[in-house]
Amino acid sequence: MDVGLIIFGLIILFVVVSVLRSVRIVPQARAGIVERLGRYSKTLDAGLKVVIPYVDRVRPLIDLREQVVSFPPQPVITEDNLVVSIDTVLYFQVTDPKAATYEIANYIQAIEQLTVTTLRNVIGGLDLEQTLTSREEINRALRVVLDEATGKWGIRVNRVELKAIDPPASIQDSMEKQMRADRDKRATVLTAEGFRQSAILTAEGEKQSAILRAQGDREAVVLRAQADRESQILRAEGEAQAIDTVFSAIHAGAPDQALLSYQYLQMLPQIAQGDANKVWIVPSELGKALEGLGSVVGQLAGSGGDAGPPRLPPARPAPPRPRPSTDERDTRADRVDAKTAEQQAEAAVQQAIAEAQTAALPGSTGGGRPATSDAAAVQGESDPAHPGGGDPNPAPSSQPQPNQPTPPAPGQA
Repeated sequence: MDVGLIIFGLIILFVVVSVLRSVRIVPQARAGIVERLGRYSKTLDAGLKVVIPYVDRVRPLIDLREQVVSFPPQPVITEDNLVVSIDTVLYFQVTDPKAATYEIANYIQAIEQLTVTTLRNVIGGLDLEQTLTSREEINRALRVVLDEATGKWGIRVNRVELKAIDPPASIQDSMEKQMRADRDKRATVLTAEGFRQSAILTAEGEKQSAILRAQGDREAVVLRAQADRESQILRAEGEAQAIDTVFSAIHAGAPDQALLSYQYLQMLPQIAQGDANKVWIVPSELGKALEGLGSVVGQLAGSGGDAGPPRLPPARPAPPRPRPSTDERDTRADRVDAKTAEQQAEAAVQQAIAEAQTAALPGSTGGGRPATSDAAAVQGESDPAHPGGGDPNPAPSSQPQPNQPTPPAPGQA
């Protein structure tokens, strides 16, 4: 009884184990190689699969996804005999599980060694500079060689990347110095270009400023010259009008030599005025003025005391002028004022002449001697040829000769 139960239990256990060994579940992107009695039978795809237990053997599943493998740094010698360390990264994918299982024993190791040898062949034909700057060409060359070699293994190499290229320490120092010098050179060039551009812009700004300043100065000079010209024109016109007015007033008043001499004598004290006038220079025309005034006084003395003050010749009538405007009316009013001043000066001259005559001929006012005898006596005393008194043959006329000098009056200077 107990033996039968044990046998029944063993049978049930065997059946369960057989069922478990015959049913296989393959995940997605996986593949299984089935060997029947040691030979390849089939490839299991993803899903639920049934195999013959104890006859079929399923090898470890193969990953069909793209895989990434990073290889350790490998020393590589460049064309210029420099040893550099290169890290590579490989991207591959199993396309044929049967070939990957039976064509190569360890495809990962095979790909690594193939990558190293191919990399040394490629880098051996390049120098350090080309190695550092030609990564894309190196990657392309590696991928082509690896793809051709791994195609029969059921593996497709999608991409090969150089992760790092490390030259020796001394080469790195030299490269850093070269890079620093290159950057310094570029910085110096950029700084010089900046200074040049700044100098050019500054010069252009100064040139435009100078041009504008010169244009402004030129316009200012032109405007100033125009203003000066107009001012000079107006000043000349005013002086011309003033000269015309004075000239007309003088000709309208018709002054004689006596009035001019008297005015000249009146101007002498004004010439001597001022604290700074230490020396008074008497002009040469003073003798002529005194001579003219003395001749007038002599004529008055020869004509007698009853003759009265001499009268100035009548003024010549001014030529007819057109109807004046407002400015001409003002000018005419000024002329009237000037004429009035001249008339007052003429009256003063006549009064001075009368006083000089009175002082020179006292007999004419109450001394009892006639004016003619006094004049004759004066002439006799002044004549050196007849010291006894008077000319024995006097002229029938009582007027003095024009060429005879007349002594100045006592009050005249």
